[in-house]
Amino acid sequence: MTEEDLTPVDTDGHGTHISSIAAGVPVPGASLYGLAAGTARGGAPSARISMYKVCWYFGCSDMDLLAGLDAAIADGVDVISVSIGPAGGAGMDFFEDALAIGAFHAVKKGIFVSCAGGNSGPELMTVQNVAPWMVTVAASSIDRQFQTAVKLGSGLGVSGISINTFSPRKKSYPLTSGSHAANASAKADGNAGACDSGTLDQRKVKGKIVYCVGLGQDSTIRELGGSGLIMADDQYPDVAFSYVVAAAAIKPTDGTKIDGYVNSTKRATAIIYRTRTVNMSAPFVASFSSRGPQFITPNILKPDIAAPGLSILAAYSQLASITGSEDDNRFVKYNVISGTSMACPHVAAAAAYVKSFHSRWSPAAIKSALMTTATPMKIKQQDAELGSGSGQINPVKALHPGLIYDISMSSYISFLCKQGYNSTTIHLLTGGKKLYNCSTLRPARGTDGLNYPSMHLQLPHPNSTISAAFYRTVTNVGYKNSVYTAKVKSPEGLEVTVVPTTLSFNRLRQKRSFKVVVKGKFVEEDAWILSALLEWSDSKHSVRSPIVVYRQLSAII
Repeated sequence: MTEEDLTPVDTDGHGTHISSIAAGVPVPGASLYGLAAGTARGGAPSARISMYKVCWYFGCSDMDLLAGLDAAIADGVDVISVSIGPAGGAGMDFFEDALAIGAFHAVKKGIFVSCAGGNSGPELMTVQNVAPWMVTVAASSIDRQFQTAVKLGSGLGVSGISINTFSPRKKSYPLTSGSHAANASAKADGNAGACDSGTLDQRKVKGKIVYCVGLGQDSTIRELGGSGLIMADDQYPDVAFSYVVAAAAIKPTDGTKIDGYVNSTKRATAIIYRTRTVNMSAPFVASFSSRGPQFITPNILKPDIAAPGLSILAAYSQLASITGSEDDNRFVKYNVISGTSMACPHVAAAAAYVKSFHSRWSPAAIKSALMTTATPMKIKQQDAELGSGSGQINPVKALHPGLIYDISMSSYISFLCKQGYNSTTIHLLTGGKKLYNCSTLRPARGTDGLNYPSMHLQLPHPNSTISAAFYRTVTNVGYKNSVYTAKVKSPEGLEVTVVPTTLSFNRLRQKRSFKVVVKGKFVEEDAWILSALLEWSDSKHSVRSPIVVYRQLSAII
């Protein structure tokens, strides 16, 4: 750790990037070497930013995280954006999770807390930062993709994905593969095809483009004097990474063609062109974005909402290179990065925007407004709402949600009691002098025990009959005199009943309660998730809540 690391200065670039997304002022002509050119603007450019450095090269300690959150609370911030994962991973109880504890105290002070949902997708059960008082954010795409073309000496063209800012200096370069460039020791190990460090012969790599299986070998290729890198991998087919050499990530099927070409001639050549920007259909959930279900409080749907987190251009610290590698000598004012870290400040900015119009709304009310007005996403993946939550954020609609699901701090305590927490574990979370006795508190009602904007049921056994009751109370923030009617969309095998089916209001801030009963069974034996939708409408407002039922994955996988 250097002396500069110990200062508030951002030596990594991550903090600058997400702060710029949240509240950066408009800057015309921003780009990354001409890519994504335009006016860069944060979500809430009139907001003031307070930044707290709590992470170092070795990670983020609980002590520093809590100190940063305490400082933010003391400074009187309105919104906190936390693009950090819990040190213990996705499976920590709330009373052991520094972020959950700090966020609880922030929400208690009326501060909205947005947290990154994690980058361990597309695997299920990987979502993190799942406390119900937080907003857990998934990463979605925008309508821009970075494509890098590769052309072989045979004439075959392949489209790859990367951020390649290097322009070719020749019409073509010699092409080899990791298998062909293996050194003597690697041939026995059989891992040279992946271009692992120490497996390649520098004499066979220098000045050439190298084809490798898998991602992330750019530092090795550069160290050996290679001119470029073609990587075959389908783990993150939508993510454009930057590399320290000219590089492109391609589909394994295209990789097979390149490998065949290398094997067919002793004079294989190729060229990797500079990246160009293309339009694509959006939004969809990014491949890396962590998915639910979560198993700390399994009847709460997480993530809550999705926001742009794929290939985001934002300000960057000039103390860090584009790739973060010491071998990289490219230092820029703006960089393109992907992650739920980038999605998180989009939601924080939206919350600040809503709060600027509704200063007295609680964090739960703002969260409800964002969730119930989110745009449903086209679901291609089997994980459905376990990837996107309530859908793609829509800050403009969130200003006028019509109805909100509010949650008091005492309701969170009752919820924890329903989850099996006792006075000791609750006190570890809440702190202070007050001790809570679950037996004296009003018990939480229903399957989930919380007035949450979404509804989620985990079946205790794979063959269990679906039977759940969700109790909800909504507050009128739309028109003084209004009548809302319930509409339900549900799949075969799932019966959703709402009682009552109409809610009448004659004043603002008036509350009305209703009950949602979910019954049924899985019609298809291999299905493990069923998705329904409850929508309250007064013809002007549409208040949407996803209803998700799933069987425990261990019984299916």
